[in-house]
Amino acid sequence: MTPRPRIGRPRPAAGANPAGVSLCRALSKLGLCSRKQAEALVAEGRVRVGGKIVRNGSLRVDPGRDRIEVDGSRVVAERKVYLMINKPRGLVTTRDDPQDRGTVYDCLTGLALPFVSPVGRLDKASEGLLLMTNDTRFAQRLLDPASHVAKIYHVQIGALPDEAMLARLRAGATVDGELLTARSIEILRSGTRTAWLEITLDEGRNRHIRRLLGACDVEVLRLVRVAIGPLQLGDLAKGKARHLTAEELALFAA
Repeated sequence: MTPRPRIGRPRPAAGANPAGVSLCRALSKLGLCSRKQAEALVAEGRVRVGGKIVRNGSLRVDPGRDRIEVDGSRVVAERKVYLMINKPRGLVTTRDDPQDRGTVYDCLTGLALPFVSPVGRLDKASEGLLLMTNDTRFAQRLLDPASHVAKIYHVQIGALPDEAMLARLRAGATVDGELLTARSIEILRSGTRTAWLEITLDEGRNRHIRRLLGACDVEVLRLVRVAIGPLQLGDLAKGKARHLTAEELALFAA
């Protein structure tokens, strides 16, 4: 009699650690490369786990226990790095751009660093404070909507705001099925034709401020992020990067 096949979850492959993370994510968490680059390394047969070549980037591994090698060298955890960048307008927040545009990694030229990733994004036309790190837990904590880490932006608009405009903006707007709101919107200063607003968000959806203001027919001329939580952009020169101090890191732990 032919045995009936068992129905249920497949058994993990030999050597797999179901409680760990995927091999590609492990290579990223260890600070070697991005997940996309890890996928290429695995596909090329350059990665070994426990001495055996692995071509399955989804294999579950424990980065702290399993011996993972790339090109014959063991991958060990890099030191934790926390950077702030004053992103100029015109750079994209990615490592490899298929259109060959300048990226935020251009701001790290000349610095001896392990692989680091941006914490969130600023679109190409936006400027200001951007954090980069290889500490995935730190990044996830800041990006988690439940953490409500405030992000403050100074936004130049092509109009002079009155109370009616501010009321519309503060009420929020639904764009493409998403309700876009701000924690606060205040006038910083006004000129003869333009004004600067200070807008505080406690969540960050894709092009959040631009879409919110656009829905209210308000033109954005410049958008600069000046703070993330307790961390201020300060006088860091445009296009430059620096390490966070121990005191600054402690502010996020408070």
